[in-house]
Amino acid sequence: MKRSVLRHATSRRFLGSAPGRALWRGLLTAPGLPLGPRASLAARLGAIATADLQTGRRPDGLAPAVTAELALADAALRRGDTDATADAVHRVAALMFHRALHFDALTSPAAEDPAGFFRPLHRSSTGQALAAPHGRSTPAATPPADRPTRVLFLTRGNQNFLGTIRARYERHPDAEIRSLDVAGDDRACGDLPVLRHVLAGRSSYGDRIEQWLRPHLDWADTVFVDWCGVHAAVLSLIDPGSTRVVVRLHSFEAFTLWPHVVDWSRVDDLVFVSEPLRAFLLAAVPRLRAPGAPRTRVVTNAVDLTRYARPKAAGARRTLGLVGIGAIAKDPRWALAVLRELRRRDERYRLLLIGEELNGKPSAAAGRYFHDYSRDLAELEPSGAVRRIGQTDDVPGVLTEVGVILSSSVRESFHLGLIEGAASHAVPVVRDWPFFAGRRASARSIFPAEWIVDTPARAAARIRELTGTEQAWRAAGGAAAAHALACWDWSHVQSDYDRLLLP
Repeated sequence: MKRSVLRHATSRRFLGSAPGRALWRGLLTAPGLPLGPRASLAARLGAIATADLQTGRRPDGLAPAVTAELALADAALRRGDTDATADAVHRVAALMFHRALHFDALTSPAAEDPAGFFRPLHRSSTGQALAAPHGRSTPAATPPADRPTRVLFLTRGNQNFLGTIRARYERHPDAEIRSLDVAGDDRACGDLPVLRHVLAGRSSYGDRIEQWLRPHLDWADTVFVDWCGVHAAVLSLIDPGSTRVVVRLHSFEAFTLWPHVVDWSRVDDLVFVSEPLRAFLLAAVPRLRAPGAPRTRVVTNAVDLTRYARPKAAGARRTLGLVGIGAIAKDPRWALAVLRELRRRDERYRLLLIGEELNGKPSAAAGRYFHDYSRDLAELEPSGAVRRIGQTDDVPGVLTEVGVILSSSVRESFHLGLIEGAASHAVPVVRDWPFFAGRRASARSIFPAEWIVDTPARAAARIRELTGTEQAWRAAGGAAAAHALACWDWSHVQSDYDRLLLP
């Protein structure tokens, strides 16, 4: 391929045009194109897409860059070079799952069209090899009746949503508990060893995993893997035998490589904390809809909501609260827009921002959002309209100051902070999360219809209506608390976990 043709075919402006799309598709599918030019084309396309991502821009050339790398991966797979295949998949993942696409922006190409976005991966020979089921030697067995059921909790660092669950089974007469946290263990870190093993079918790395995890699997009747991360993929490298395997997915992992790599034929139950995440992942990962896939269940987070019912402080009625602002997906600027709408008519409204501060450093896209957010705060904080609480261990205490609890996020799994606020008798106002809005499963499939709004103006109208009088506010807050306790309190949810962990 002449260098002039390569430069023309991979220019940013040309890539996004119809002739450009036709040209690169023709180049990438040309059967006689030698490996050297094919690799050069992939490297050029990848460099352009990466440069755009690093500046926070969604690349016009993302699809051709991914397609080019997958073509290299497929060619290496045909040659039997699984190391080169894994290296190409690693480059594909760096493009498809770049945080600027899904985490540091208010939109995501995967959320817009999950099946279409991941289709090139799953149609490739490499993607099919990664998703191939290896099965298990025996079905999961019913635990013996003459002893407690043995449950192993497998984690990798983040145990924020596990404490209440584990505490129940530590005290349960029919359960015996062990925990294994693999954070910091190099056997459960890094994607290349996992990819190489899956593509090759066996490896010395896989042998080490077998020696490490087999005693835990032999002991356990059920393994509960919290978060569908690399540790879930590592566990699925080996045959679990008769041990049941349960994986719980929250939200973050749905926009990572790992759900596409886990051997789902070795998982009995895949648990989601909400229906929107379940619907998204079933669309994104075809293997989950194929024969032999795990059961998929929705079981909400475990939380004791009764401890949030405390008397409200004076002035709480016109105080909005947002719990959790540490990620751009929480979109605190939307909450600030709601506050502005309210203060145009009544300057007594104010906003409490509760939680770890937003970080603008991970990417250029995050930096731009953080710049605008900081400018908003500089406008509103000096007058006392906004107050930042920071991270706190006493969320129930802080919520006594909050009369209206917001969910301003573009995506959520369940939004525990909102539920806690509702349980505190604050009036819930939930943005129709844009990542899922308009789909069969969305925020509207979790919460009562009257809680949901789609614009800051409609949020402000709901707040004005329900905080106009003390009586109206207390009635709305009481109804929200009753609904939260009836649907999501641990006293109700724990039976779902009993059925899951103590079959």
